[in-house]
Amino acid sequence: QVQLVESGGGLVQAGDSLRLSCAASGRILSSYEMGWFRQAPGKEREFVAAIRWNGGNTYYADSVKGRFIISRDNAKNTVYLQMNSLKPEDTAVYYCAAGIMVTTFRPPYWGQGTQVTVSS
Repeated sequence: QVQLVESGGGLVQAGDSLRLSCAASGRILSSYEMGWFRQAPGKEREFVAAIRWNGGNTYYADSVKGRFIISRDNAKNTVYLQMNSLKPEDTAVYYCAAGIMVTTFRPPYWGQGTQVTVSS
C-alpha cells in the first residue's frame, strides 16, 4: 500500500506561480512513476506530469509543457509540481498518483487532491 498526501494548493492570480507537494509513504517500488493529474469542474481527470521514482525521466501534458516542472526528493519521499505562468484554465483539483506507467495505466494509488484556483 502507498499513501499520498497533497498540499500547496490555493487561490492565485493569472501569471502567478504555485508549488504543490505530494508526501508519499508505504511500499513505493523503484519501478513506480509518480504523477500529477487534475480535474476541472465538469471535465474528466487528465494527466499533467509524471516522474520516475527511481530515475530522471519526466513526462508532461502539452498544455503545461514549458510552464510546469515535476521533481522529486527521494530523501523526503516527496514529489513536487512547480507551476509557473498559471492560467485560469489551470483551475482544477490536482491529484497525486503512484503506479506503473501512470501515463498509460490508471494508477492504483491516489491522494485526496488539492484545489488550485487561478483568477483572471
